[in-house]
Amino acid sequence: MDDGRPWFAQKRYGYGAGLPIAWQGWAVLGAWLLALLTGIGLAAWDEDVGLIAGLALIVPATAALIYASAIKTRGGWRWRWGGDE
Repeated sequence: MDDGRPWFAQKRYGYGAGLPIAWQGWAVLGAWLLALLTGIGLAAWDEDVGLIAGLALIVPATAALIYASAIKTRGGWRWRWGGDE
């Protein structure tokens, strides 16, 4: 299932991943955005329970996004100064 191709481009400056370059990267980013909006909606719906439920959804989704982008970024995550592609 894993063909070894990157899902995210590397950043030109700084550390981390850039925009998705494959449909899998866009799917991961879209799923994270859906989880974020759902968590915000839950927090707005009920201030007490909704905030906890929203955070219980957003925190693992953000961790999954960071993990997926870290392992599937072209060239890996490292500091870049803009000169290397």
